[in-house]
Amino acid sequence: MSNKLSLSASERIAALLDDSSFVEVGAYVTARSTDFNIQENDTPGDGVITGYGVIGSKLVYVYSQDAKVLGGSVGEMHAKKIAKIYDMAMKVGAPVIGLIDCAGLRLQEATDALNAFGELYLKQSMASGVIPQITAIFGTCGGGTAIIPSLTDFTYMTRGDSKLFVNSPNTLEENYKDKLDTADASYVSENTSLIDGVFDTDAEVLGQIRALVDILPSNNEEDAVSDCNDDLNRIIPNLDAIKDDAREILKNISDNNYFLEVKKDYAKSMVIGFIKLNGATVGCVANQVKDGGDVLTTGGAYIAAEFVNFCDAFNIPVLSVTNVKGFAATVYEERTISKAAAKLTFAFADATVPKVNLITGDAFGTAYSVMNSKAIGADMVYAWPTAKVGMMDAEMAVKIMYEKELAEAEDKKALMNDLKKQYVEIQSSAEAAAKRGYVDDIIEPDATRKRVIAAFEMLYNKREERPVKKHATV
Repeated sequence: MSNKLSLSASERIAALLDDSSFVEVGAYVTARSTDFNIQENDTPGDGVITGYGVIGSKLVYVYSQDAKVLGGSVGEMHAKKIAKIYDMAMKVGAPVIGLIDCAGLRLQEATDALNAFGELYLKQSMASGVIPQITAIFGTCGGGTAIIPSLTDFTYMTRGDSKLFVNSPNTLEENYKDKLDTADASYVSENTSLIDGVFDTDAEVLGQIRALVDILPSNNEEDAVSDCNDDLNRIIPNLDAIKDDAREILKNISDNNYFLEVKKDYAKSMVIGFIKLNGATVGCVANQVKDGGDVLTTGGAYIAAEFVNFCDAFNIPVLSVTNVKGFAATVYEERTISKAAAKLTFAFADATVPKVNLITGDAFGTAYSVMNSKAIGADMVYAWPTAKVGMMDAEMAVKIMYEKELAEAEDKKALMNDLKKQYVEIQSSAEAAAKRGYVDDIIEPDATRKRVIAAFEMLYNKREERPVKKHATV
């Protein structure tokens, strides 16, 4: 791949696809409108290159907007070319990749362009859950164009050059770009759930897309499985020493320590991404205690819910790594956390793919329940020996339950320690949960990889019927 910071529309396609594999479609299409003397402008391809090619062994369809042609603005024929690519991709079951560098709606074409925008949104909506959709923003993506990446499954941006906005920063009341650039890649990735990664160069973005295409199925009827050359029974010493770093846990248990993370900059309390287990792609959702994830946040719940929905749509098994004490408690979170937690609950409960939950630390209260617990449909739940499963932390529970006894005790500390030990043994240990059937097995941390692989192998042919309905309303 080229290491040049900014590539042309055609160079981006060449860098993305395998050598000499691109076949262009609609090369001779130009703008049809003649209003405002638009015909006097040279509009090759109407500002977008469309076609298909190969990434590895996988067929993909791709469009790349050309900012040199009317700023890459979306006109009637521009949108129709992209829509045509979607039609072809849907017929054969292949991903669509959009490389965006666009000035927005083409004003000279007015309602024709506006209608074309709507038709493109329709194609994207129909393709959702059928074929993976990936976008990368290399320049401007504003106004109605911002809906395009928002309708896709994964979106990447280049640092410094790319902008994503509905309203530009200068149009926002009491704001201007130099004060707060709300369109900047760093701002968007850290403050919204729209972006899956920000990279310094075009080449890095395109490389990440290639990696993503490689690990995903091409459509919702295929399985994402490849050869595995890692030891299925590999023991991982001292894995429990990093129980608060879910990112490292996932890397350690994955084939060849591979972990493709998405939305790393947003809601750092939750880690989501893909690993490989015995060659099969597995989607992972994990509480990241190391980065403040000992409580469930609104942002973390939302990105986890969306990710589980994606995995379920494309038959990708889900592994959750649970280590959570409760819900985030702030004024802001109080306004939003209930609905976010409900969406996460529904996502796990509604998913029919194989679901395995691994409890590595605390699993307290309703926050645990919504993190793929047995109660909402986890097929297998494993816990490490030191895990705690219960209503709340033992000390807090004892203070509430034995307030009078503690107040009257001569040796409050000794009584507290004794009561805490009893509470843990009876109510909040992994063993106590296992005795009640809420945990299927207590496993040693160093055996996590082989036990999780065995669980997914057992669940490979899982079939689960659900009530007949048009769709849910959560």
